[in-house]
Amino acid sequence: MRSVPFAVAVLLSLVVLFTPESGVPTAPAGTDKVVHLLLFALLAFTGRRAGMHWAALLAGLVAYAGVSEVLQATLPIGRDGDLGDALTDVTGAAFGLAAFALVAIRNRTRS
Repeated sequence: MRSVPFAVAVLLSLVVLFTPESGVPTAPAGTDKVVHLLLFALLAFTGRRAGMHWAALLAGLVAYAGVSEVLQATLPIGRDGDLGDALTDVTGAAFGLAAFALVAIRNRTRS
């Protein structure tokens, strides 16, 4: 059951990253970066909670960040690839891993 939140996060990421431009709501400037940061933090946190090794998870999320931006630029969905989004994705993944580690430490000290 620990893998269900990660599976949901992956499905959410597919919707967020690959919805055609016509389905993306307008938002204030910078909102896109916040969404990318939080999405990849969620993927990292739930991936660790599912039992994935941090290094393999981080490597996979870095690859996913790059591939998703290339696909956004090349698929006929009216989206643009953005190196800044990929870097924000990687930063979000690092934040998610750090948050998981902090929660794990807190839980160990409470036991």
